[in-house]
Amino acid sequence: MDRVERDQPMPPLFLEQMEPKTEAIEPLRQLKAAGFLLIATTNQPGLSHGSLSRRELDRIHSVLRQMFCLDDIFICPHDANDCCPCRKPKPGLLIEAAFKWHVNRERSFVISNKWQDAEAAHNAGCTSLLIASPWIGKGHRDIVLPKLADVPGKIAQLQSPARRGSVTASHTLLPG
Repeated sequence: MDRVERDQPMPPLFLEQMEPKTEAIEPLRQLKAAGFLLIATTNQPGLSHGSLSRRELDRIHSVLRQMFCLDDIFICPHDANDCCPCRKPKPGLLIEAAFKWHVNRERSFVISNKWQDAEAAHNAGCTSLLIASPWIGKGHRDIVLPKLADVPGKIAQLQSPARRGSVTASHTLLPG
């Protein structure tokens, strides 16, 4: 859902700026049909800066919930300078989601195209699946895939009957 400014992904500040990645619909539908929870986690510093209103973010999230059949969305409203435990790459949002939904993090997958999400997954004990992008960095990553459509097959390959969990997707991956 992020827009790109100066070669950096930027979250939309208004619903009209949102550019959903419709190629995510089918892979997420497949994961949902396989019994996974679909949970999005997102850093939204615009809330603390005042450049994004909570009402507008709720409008954006309403569209995302419907379009991608999301079970929940967890947000960090803090700026990078706030040193909070929930801002990715820290694992706070993933830990909070696992607690709320009674999910075993060791049996959960984090899908993203940004290094911060892979690092948060690692710190939370989840498996990261990064989609190749300019933002995956060189840090920790469990698996890198060329495209989002490859995710359901890879998860099915990794999964044993005892390994059921949730899928957490970065805000970046879900819509534009």
